[in-house]
Amino acid sequence: MSSDLKKDPLVDSFLSSLRLEKGLSENTIKAYSNDCQAFKKWLFLNQRCDPMDSTESDIENYLKYLKGVNLSNSTINRKLSSLKHFFNYLSKTKLLKFNPVVNISGPKKSMSLPKSLSIIDVNSLIDAPDCSNFIGLRDRAMIELLYATGVRISELINLEYSNIDLNRSLIKVMGKGGKERMIPFGDDALSWLIHYIEFRRKNNLSLNSRDFFISQQGKKITRQAFWHRIKIYLKASGLSMDVSPHTLRHAFATHLLNNGADLRSVQMLLGHSDLSTTQIYTHIAKQRLSDMVKQHHPRG
Repeated sequence: MSSDLKKDPLVDSFLSSLRLEKGLSENTIKAYSNDCQAFKKWLFLNQRCDPMDSTESDIENYLKYLKGVNLSNSTINRKLSSLKHFFNYLSKTKLLKFNPVVNISGPKKSMSLPKSLSIIDVNSLIDAPDCSNFIGLRDRAMIELLYATGVRISELINLEYSNIDLNRSLIKVMGKGGKERMIPFGDDALSWLIHYIEFRRKNNLSLNSRDFFISQQGKKITRQAFWHRIKIYLKASGLSMDVSPHTLRHAFATHLLNNGADLRSVQMLLGHSDLSTTQIYTHIAKQRLSDMVKQHHPRG
């Protein structure tokens, strides 16, 4: 039996349904595929059976295996969620008589606070690029916009000229599940976007490209390339290398809440479908207030 779920017609049908019905991104589809593939491989090697014949006991043993290889509770829950979607699809389409995951619960989620940066650290990172050349100017504009809007990295690199309204200081992004949202940004980001546009026009840099942030070759910048640039600026700024481009999204949300923004507004800006996803940031804000009291109060 092949363990390659990508060639499995049942999984192909499942993935196609995700694309059509839920409008999920290809990265999300790939994650579902990988999670199902990993389960099928484990099932074949350990239980010697096909997913169609798996039982509740098989699912529970798989979760124990994932815990045994030191995966986090959030990762285990994500993998279980993929399997639930897969088996629910098979049940819904009458391809499966018994759904082995219907009574399975994942491990309790631990409250892990996303890493953030102080305002001083953010400013150090923003100031790091050398803006006398195209790459540095582009990176400065990207980091400014990333911090000003809190967009996901995929949303940032997929921006096109038509998605940016300089007159109203707004960008339009397509988020998870194909949900569109408009996000305002401030004067600092606007200024650097204009500098970047003027540089491209003056130097005739791929003006026929629809992509807003491009490489020196005129192609859309990739996630990997931008992450490589961020690491260079982290080192130059003396900041922790345990920071990612996504950290600026966390900083955006945390700094808004610390300065009085309401949770519902932050939820809309981040594009979270569920308010509970945004509430994690309130814990960061509360923790910082607690740390401040302990540090500065005479009887802290």
